[in-house]
Amino acid sequence: MVMTAIGMMSGTSLDGVDIALIETDGIRVTGFGPSGYRPYTAQERALLRHALGEAIALQSRDERPGVLAEAEAAVTRAHAEAVAAFIAQHGIARESVDVIGFHGQTVLHRPERRMTVQIGDGLALARAVHIPVMHDFRAADVAAGGQGAPFVPVYHRALTGGLDCAGPIVVVNIGGVSNITYIDGEDTLIACDTGPGNALLDDYVFRVTGQPFDQDGRLASQGDADTDWVERALGHPFFALPPPKSLDRNQFAALALPEMSVRNGAATLTAFTAGAIARIIPHLPKEPRAWIIAGGGARNLAMMRMLRHRLAPASVEAADALGWAGDTIEAQAFAFLAARSLRGLPLSYPATTGVPRPMTGGVMARP
Repeated sequence: MVMTAIGMMSGTSLDGVDIALIETDGIRVTGFGPSGYRPYTAQERALLRHALGEAIALQSRDERPGVLAEAEAAVTRAHAEAVAAFIAQHGIARESVDVIGFHGQTVLHRPERRMTVQIGDGLALARAVHIPVMHDFRAADVAAGGQGAPFVPVYHRALTGGLDCAGPIVVVNIGGVSNITYIDGEDTLIACDTGPGNALLDDYVFRVTGQPFDQDGRLASQGDADTDWVERALGHPFFALPPPKSLDRNQFAALALPEMSVRNGAATLTAFTAGAIARIIPHLPKEPRAWIIAGGGARNLAMMRMLRHRLAPASVEAADALGWAGDTIEAQAFAFLAARSLRGLPLSYPATTGVPRPMTGGVMARP
């Protein structure tokens, strides 16, 4: 049965809410609808940064002490506003939407403690928008011993099924954290986080300049990377681990740059992300022939240049160049995952999250 599904994603870059509509049976995508974006305000971003710090002390995934309750209410409200604006702008009848996939905002991801926390009240959102909401996608996977991430590989496989491209293909999403999906035909699907995406770079640029990120990679393009620092950072034990593996947004936050110019600092952290992505190659069954880059990192021209250098001789293309909606792939993915959840189809697999068996997930909230 083909469903009309809306997906929303608020990633670890803390920039805002991506929203997209697709038509799908949970196996294939039969139609792509519009997409949109609701940025977080400066006050909301500050609140979420505060929540990230408070979340470190959480002992239970259901606790919402102090600022976390305030942040959860803000996240829920922002997503409700995103849905209201989206359906109004595009003339979408609420009753025509079968389900909304609501990821929420990750504030803590500690799979080794069997804990992952995404704030956002699915029931409150369903009541606000009067549409059923599928939420809390990662909890079942983590409770079963999986990494709980990445969760987009099944959607990447659906997208690449329409490409005329010899494999193996790797789809890279560079958000706050970078993750990859390795696809080689219908049978081989491997996924993992590769390390920092934009998080270290964004936090550094914000701390030093007050700007939320390095627009188009302009700072990094004018600087020189400290290659010695990058190679030392790539010696972190995480990079030697085979997939599946995942990490928290702030897992590398303790890494400190030496004294250097802002441009050189941006170049160094951009090079670190590119190098971390390349470090996954020895852990893959075959060397990839093509890399497709999605997420905010695909708009960073310095990042794309460094990736082409690191990943040669394989081709490296931005998802947008293939006609994909690179900025909203993860929002589309959670629409797809919501449809799969409704059908009881697996969202994660042993080779994508390390879960012991293919797992479905998600919690349904009805208005």
